Amino acid sequence: MSSPAKSATVLTCKAAVAWGPGEPLALEEVEVDPPKAMEIRIKVFCSSLCRSDVTQWESKAQPSLFPRIFGHEASGVVESVGEGVTEFEVGDHVLTVFIGECQSCKHCFSGRSNICQKLGLERKGVMHTNQKTRFSIKGRPIYHYCAVSSFSEYAVVHSGCAVKISKDAPMDRICLLSCGVATGFGAVWKVADVSKGSTVVIFGLGTVGLSVAQAAKLRGASQIIGVDNNPGKFEKGKSFGVTSFINPDDCNEPIPQVIKRMTDGGADYSFECIGDTGAVSTALQSCSDAWGMTVTLGVPKTNPEVSLHYAQLLSGKTLKGSLFGGWRPKTDLPSLEIHLEGFVTHDITFDNINEAFNLMKEGKCLRCVYIMIYQIQRLFVKVVVDGVVEGDVKVAPCVRSKILVLLVTFDSRFRINCFASKLQ
Repeated sequence: MSSPAKSATVLTCKAAVAWGPGEPLALEEVEVDPPKAMEIRIKVFCSSLCRSDVTQWESKAQPSLFPRIFGHEASGVVESVGEGVTEFEVGDHVLTVFIGECQSCKHCFSGRSNICQKLGLERKGVMHTNQKTRFSIKGRPIYHYCAVSSFSEYAVVHSGCAVKISKDAPMDRICLLSCGVATGFGAVWKVADVSKGSTVVIFGLGTVGLSVAQAAKLRGASQIIGVDNNPGKFEKGKSFGVTSFINPDDCNEPIPQVIKRMTDGGADYSFECIGDTGAVSTALQSCSDAWGMTVTLGVPKTNPEVSLHYAQLLSGKTLKGSLFGGWRPKTDLPSLEIHLEGFVTHDITFDNINEAFNLMKEGKCLRCVYIMIYQIQRLFVKVVVDGVVEGDVKVAPCVRSKILVLLVTFDSRFRINCFASKLQ
């Protein structure tokens, strides 16, 4: 077991700093403090860009938490550990999560919620431990994002906001499980508990929406309807299980009426994955009376108030909120078969981080993955052909173009184990 970071010192590294809302990120030399009690410092290998990073970066309606380092979907290696940390050792491979799990508060102990009272969603740009930052530039504090801030070569996170992963796991793909993909799967499997043969409608076919589609397909949904005004998303959706599409721009009648006609009275489940509060009402109206359920997953850009007609609830429908798909990262993650490669549209270097932000703003990507360490150690993956393991091979993350499916399982200690199947 590694000793606490008594001898750990302040590190200087490269980070992408946002100096103001909507301003291009600047690669700066930042100082990263040693981990405090119950924290770990991570050498970030790979990080993916989430829509919520862009939303918070460009929104002027939010509190002015700048300068700031964004990023919360990341994989890396533990560089040092703080006092009291027993779960991790230096050299462990880890996945960051923006919703932590202390495993001792009322909510964690109840087993009924993933909203930890100690390590819930951090909105103030500081660390949970002492409400201060671990980043600075020449003495000026730099705010965190979701208590992770992975757009930096090093990051400090609470030990409850990290999950140990197998050293075989491909870091440039496993990072997607830190937020978006896991959020969609959890909304289907855990929050809604979608049943076989049911009808599902998804508002928004971004990463979260497509992960909802894939999860619904695995659950045996008979009809999966995608709603998006970007026609380029429709063909992509088919590979994730979407069976039919609705482009609101092409409709001459309200969307709920279209969906009710397609589903004989309304969908069994609807998922709002846009972050549009108006779409929440539309999604609820699109559900079947008596048992229809709407799950919200999107992060609103502005105007967080939701307006509903009370009759929608009197008819027996259910509206449920969801954060990180309801998963408790350390004790609740299931065994899943997840097609991760399909979510990655761009592999880019850290120097081109602004390109990824522009692609996300323009709706031209799902996930962009940054290779943070350019000379990253080659990782072992198992090549599987027709279900037969042929052996271990070394595949560099930045050139793994032929590896298309990652089968991810979580063992009893919830270390993430991966192997990859290769196309013929």
